[in-house]
Amino acid sequence: MRERIGALLDEARAALDGADTPQSLEALRVQYLGKKGPLSALLRGLGQLSAAERPEAGKWINAARVEMESAFAAREAGVKKAARALALAGETLDVTEPREDYPLGLLHPISTILDELVDLFSGMGYEVVEGPEVEYDLYNFELLNQPRHHPARDAQDTFYIEDNIVLRSHTSPVQARTMLSRKPPIRIISAGRCYRADEADATHSPVFHQIEGLYIDKGVSMSDLKGTLEAFARRVYGPEVNVRFRPSFFPFTEPSAEVDLTCPACKGAGGCRVCKGTGWVEVLGCGMVNPKVLELCGIDSAVYSGFAFGMGLERLAMQRFGIPDMRWLFEGDARMLGAGRGGSAQTEGRRGE
Repeated sequence: MRERIGALLDEARAALDGADTPQSLEALRVQYLGKKGPLSALLRGLGQLSAAERPEAGKWINAARVEMESAFAAREAGVKKAARALALAGETLDVTEPREDYPLGLLHPISTILDELVDLFSGMGYEVVEGPEVEYDLYNFELLNQPRHHPARDAQDTFYIEDNIVLRSHTSPVQARTMLSRKPPIRIISAGRCYRADEADATHSPVFHQIEGLYIDKGVSMSDLKGTLEAFARRVYGPEVNVRFRPSFFPFTEPSAEVDLTCPACKGAGGCRVCKGTGWVEVLGCGMVNPKVLELCGIDSAVYSGFAFGMGLERLAMQRFGIPDMRWLFEGDARMLGAGRGGSAQTEGRRGE
């Protein structure tokens, strides 16, 4: 038995010396250490030995297995080291060769506009506040002076998940949540995705982005609102832009206004398709917070007043970068990223599509 085991070890060592690839090494492992290998056969044959011979024979077989496994492990380490050295030799990098010119990543136009506005309003003392996109009817409508059956709800084309749960149709629920949880003075902006059941076309999308502002304190007036929005307009569109306030209606503000800016395409001259010949483009809605909204949110309207404004980021991006179709902003076309760099040249390739 001892001589057979010694000869088996010598045979395995000789075979290992010729194994120079992981595949050949694995084949030898199966041959000598597998279930059908010679060591396993010797173990199965122990039952044929006498009771006095079995312990000694079992000890030799187990010692041979340990020695053989050690030899395989050492050979495997040598094969891996040789393979790695060969791979490194074949992967030498010539650092004098010019690299390929890969395009750099850029911000999406909506992200560019949002970053600018957050920077602007943060500099004015506004805090960024976020809220859920799946919202209760209470915050999306009720607390904003839009009770059930209010006609203003029809204009929202809301996605309902349950009878009292909706996909928020604007970011105004964040304002309601903030007024309920804080005491004035309040000065916040909120931005994010909103959802309405609109057909996707050049000027509408069922998913869009808004940014809204809210300022509540003692003595806040319409002049504060106008000064804030004029600072916004000149920061985004340049110092030469003119601002126009038109009376409008929103259930959560009173008085309310639509804000128009000088057309960025024709500079107010009129006659271009961007402003439809008027020389003005509408950019946002605003107004003084309706006293009823203040009361619904637990704020004394006899002591405090405030203003709110909201705007669509897609509309701002389209006007700023000359993007004629809102759908382009959602299609994943890398040419849209060129607009985020500060110009509209990257969109030229899509005109006429």
